[in-house]
Amino acid sequence: MRGRLDVARGVSWRVLHMFFTNPAFLLPSLAFPLFFFTAFVGGLSRISQVPGFDFPTGYTAFQFVFVLLQSAAFAGVFTGFGIARDFESGFMRRLMLAAPNRSGILLGYVFSALVRWLTVAVVVTAVALLAQMNVGGNGVDLLGLYTLALLLNLAGALWATGVAMRLRTQQAAPVMQMPVFLLLFFAPVYVPLDLLKGWIHGVASVNPITPLLEAGRGFISGRPELRLVAFAIGVGLILGFAAWAVRGLRSAEAAG
Repeated sequence: MRGRLDVARGVSWRVLHMFFTNPAFLLPSLAFPLFFFTAFVGGLSRISQVPGFDFPTGYTAFQFVFVLLQSAAFAGVFTGFGIARDFESGFMRRLMLAAPNRSGILLGYVFSALVRWLTVAVVVTAVALLAQMNVGGNGVDLLGLYTLALLLNLAGALWATGVAMRLRTQQAAPVMQMPVFLLLFFAPVYVPLDLLKGWIHGVASVNPITPLLEAGRGFISGRPELRLVAFAIGVGLILGFAAWAVRGLRSAEAAG
């Protein structure tokens, strides 16, 4: 157990040191969610005047939940990019030879994904509050919102880790990113689910991200809904992708 934690600590320290000291890693992680938040809230604010749109805390809060969850998911996916880069540089091979317990490697990368997202979440939240976002939920509600985002962050990190461990090349970036991107943007991003029409309503209705969005928006508005469903989906994604990541690690070990 101690060996696993030592490996995890060393891996996470290396990843986070690179993240916080290299603007090429830090700035895109911050700019990506801020760009979407600014574009959606500023350019699409008139959507709140559409008949049937009755979100109580306004369009800024409505879109903030999506951007928060999006930033959590992609902070996890970006960790997979780093793993693939470490394989190409040869660092991962040396690390796996030196590590007494290789499961600590997974823990280190996943922990670093969490810290990276928390940094982004603080910045995005501060910008939203400066934009005079209305918050209807209490402290418990907000804790629920950020816990949902944390679950999605861990699920994204485990998904991308499993891909990176199997393919071991930065060319796998689209494989890590595109499924997450499609799931996020085929959810009710711009309007509530009830206002979607046609095939997009059908797709959004079965999209596992939709209950997380609906629950998160319920939390921030002070009208929680779909809480148990959302948390069950979040935990299920983590358990499933944890098994996926562990099998990916075994694949990387077998490949030498």
